[in-house]
Parts: sequence; structure tokens; C-alpha cells
Amino acid sequence: MFHGARRIAIAACLFWLAVPAHAANGVFDVEIDGNEARVDLAVGSASATLTIRFENVVGLTAENLGISAQLVDPLAPGFVSRLGSGVSLPAAFPLVVKIAPPANGGLSFSGVVSVELYTHNLQYTIGSPLRLYSSPDGGTFTDITTLVGSGSIRSGGSKADFSEFIIAADLRPLSTAIQGKYSTLASLLNQHAASMGSGLQNELVSLYNASASAYAGGQFVAAITYLEAFDERVVSASGSGLPDVWRSSRDLTNVAGRLRSAAATLRYSLTLASNAT
Repeated sequence: MFHGARRIAIAACLFWLAVPAHAANGVFDVEIDGNEARVDLAVGSASATLTIRFENVVGLTAENLGISAQLVDPLAPGFVSRLGSGVSLPAAFPLVVKIAPPANGGLSFSGVVSVELYTHNLQYTIGSPLRLYSSPDGGTFTDITTLVGSGSIRSGGSKADFSEFIIAADLRPLSTAIQGKYSTLASLLNQHAASMGSGLQNELVSLYNASASAYAGGQFVAAITYLEAFDERVVSASGSGLPDVWRSSRDLTNVAGRLRSAAATLRYSLTLASNAT
């Protein structure tokens, strides 16, 4: 009797150990490989694979990422107000993914972090309006897309920090999205002027203006080329002349990452415009 009871107890322990510790948060598996984390998510009928890629990272563990996922009501007024006109959350995939590294976890990275969501709940079509959107916790969602591909839908973008992520349907005119992204990049240049020397700021503003002027003149390839030069200049100044580190204690502002991320998603939208001509 004792041995039988003991075998049952051991079996029960093994069963509970086999249950993923993060399943309650919608996270069922986390694989870390160098500078990359691959996370399987599932809540109700919604499932996805989240891939996070760093350029340079320290302290990358499943616990230090602080990932969770939840379903939301796509029509709830409080949520809809966070999306803006012409943007909606697909009913087939109302999943909000949150990456919130614990402050004492020791996670830090330099440059940008790439975030990609891949789900079978949505289907890819040519000219798909599905985009990767991100927001500060509880704040307004904005388009950070740098790629959209098949399989069934795969959408990715880059960030200078972490937040909430969704795949949204963006039915706005492409010109509206582009103008909004130019405005965002201009605001970042003004906001972080004190973080860069006047020489660097003048260079970046000049490249920004050249891109905006080329776009206004219908020269999409030139507009993209100037943005690529903008990104290269930010990368060359990162660290020595421009803050480029984020860490979980949230006491640093990753200025270089913010500029690069804003330029990257603008470049994506300009590429769509160029391909449509």
C-alpha cells in the first residue's frame, strides 16, 4: 500500500511539473537561443508564435521578459478609443500580447528589438491591411510595422523598448499613415534634441527634410534612400553620441532605438507606396 501510494504521489508530481509555469498568462512555451526568444501563446481560440530578436542583449531569460497574453473585446469603447480612426482589432484574433520585463530582472539591450507575431487565426492576402501595432501599457496603439508576410499571417516591427502588441486591420489611406509617421519622426527629433550634439541633430534633420521633400514630390525611392542614410547615421552615432540602451530598471531612454524604429516603419510604408506606383 505504501509503495502504491508513493508511486501515485510521484506520478502526480510529475504531472504538475509537466504543466508550463506560464500557461496561466497565455504563455505555453519559451525557447531562448542566443539573442532570440521564441514564445508560443494561446488564449481561448487565439494562438500565435511571438518571436523577439535583439541586436545586443544581457540577461535574456523567460522570466526576465515578463510576457503575458489576453483576449479583449474588439468592440469595447475603451479599447476602440485606443486604436484611432480607420483601425480595428480583427474579431478572429483579439489577442493583446504584453511584454513587461520586471524592473529587478536585469534585462537590458542596445539598439532595437524586433518583435514578430505569427498566427493561423488570420489569413494573408496580397495587399493585406493587417499591421503590427504597439502601445505603452494602456495607451494609444500606433503602427510599428516593418514586415507583413504569409504563413498564415506574419507581422513584425521594431521597438526601442517594450509594451503591448496587437495585429490590427489598418484601413486608412496609405498617405495618411505615411504623413503620421513623418510627424512622429519629426517629434522625436525635437523631443530628443538635447541628447545629441548640434552637429548630429543638423545632419539628421537635413536627412529627414530631404526624405520628406522627396516624398512630397512623388519620389518614393529617393525618400527611402534618405531614410536609409538617416538610419545609418543614427547607428554610427549610437552609444558615443546618442543614448542607445534600454534596461528593465527603466532609468534610461533608448533615443537611438526610438529614432531607428520610427524610421523603419516609415520606410516600410514608403516601400508600399513605391510598389503601388
